[in-house]
Amino acid sequence: MEMVQVVLLTVLMFFVLVTVHEWGHYYFAKRAGILVREFAIGFGPKLFSYKRNETQFTLRLLPFGGYARMAGEDPEIIEIGSGQTIAVRLGQDNKVKNIYLDALDTRKNVIRGEALHTDLENDLQIRLDVDGEVTTYDVHPQAMMIKGTQQTQIAPKDRQFGSKTVGQRALAIVAGPVMNFLLAFVLFAIHLQMVGIPVENPTYVKIGDVSAGMPAQEAGLQKGDIIVSINGEKIGADYQKMIDLTSESKGKEMKWTLQRGDETLNVTLVPRSMEGQEGGKIGITPELPTRKAGVGETLTGSGKAMVDTTEAIFLGFKQLINKFNMDDIGGPVRTFEVTGQIAQQGIQYLTYWAAILSLYLGIFNLLPIPALDGSRLAFLGVEALRGKPVDPSREGMVHFVGFALLFLLMIAVTYNDILRLISG
Repeated sequence: MEMVQVVLLTVLMFFVLVTVHEWGHYYFAKRAGILVREFAIGFGPKLFSYKRNETQFTLRLLPFGGYARMAGEDPEIIEIGSGQTIAVRLGQDNKVKNIYLDALDTRKNVIRGEALHTDLENDLQIRLDVDGEVTTYDVHPQAMMIKGTQQTQIAPKDRQFGSKTVGQRALAIVAGPVMNFLLAFVLFAIHLQMVGIPVENPTYVKIGDVSAGMPAQEAGLQKGDIIVSINGEKIGADYQKMIDLTSESKGKEMKWTLQRGDETLNVTLVPRSMEGQEGGKIGITPELPTRKAGVGETLTGSGKAMVDTTEAIFLGFKQLINKFNMDDIGGPVRTFEVTGQIAQQGIQYLTYWAAILSLYLGIFNLLPIPALDGSRLAFLGVEALRGKPVDPSREGMVHFVGFALLFLLMIAVTYNDILRLISG
């Protein structure tokens, strides 16, 4: 597979994983009545953007990550100082629909005045002094603050993240990882439908892969051939018997009978030795007989894959903590590399790999590391125990530092991956 294809495939895969994750945050935030200002896939410079309803949907340059920016998580929009000159435009309901902060002389069909009092969170009112006449205007809950080309919707208190119950906020946060778990379950199920499940009592040995340049390929053996007999001895489902006969016949001519579709073939081949291995080898691996999985088997099999993979992920975390080694951490470069290798094996294996990554993304995000969902849930837990929230500025600083450290770690890991590739 060409490098360009690998890159595009990996980017597409992460696009799906991140979109599903952020959609979980977005959907449950909207259900709680929280204003979601931006739904972003990626970080860095903006590549594409469009607005639908209240949310700006953006695609950014760096595809590894994303966010659903909710009102109230960050300091809210620019405040209007007492005595500041602004302009407002009223809607058909006589409520303020636009608030202009600059270029006031160029605005048409507006009311210009000195702001005496502004409340855009609770009472939703602006009191203006217009040429000595003081008037109080009601503000529409979806009014826009406009400065230059930037337009920002106001967020009344009841539309902000912090105004919701601990349960509603926790659900909006945990929904991202949960969506990754659901996606992983679906992908494992799809994989199981692709590859099937092993037949309990197989009656034959079928050839899987045939190694290039080995006796099996030279003799014309192909993937999917069923081995009927070797030197006159029936093989049936006894793969070990096939291995033993081949190993004992190093350098000797063997007669194989194969079933290929409706055709019976007789071939001769000579097993050869391989460095570091005993006995004769011909270069084949078996294809385990499988059958299509039923609905129940697919669901239970997918669930088992979830449990087994989760155990493997936490074992990896434990080993990493006990014996930290930068070479054990893979960044974007290694992810591209592994994805390319797996893609060569077929879509069924790529589906399984995507399931693993989705499950890993969900679990990793639930770790109590600053800037991750797990840390935000931990702060909500503290709030539930104390009966009052942690100082938002302190929590924000913790997440900022955590994000910076994670970003530095990503740079270090990527640098290490590049060095590893260069050094071979």
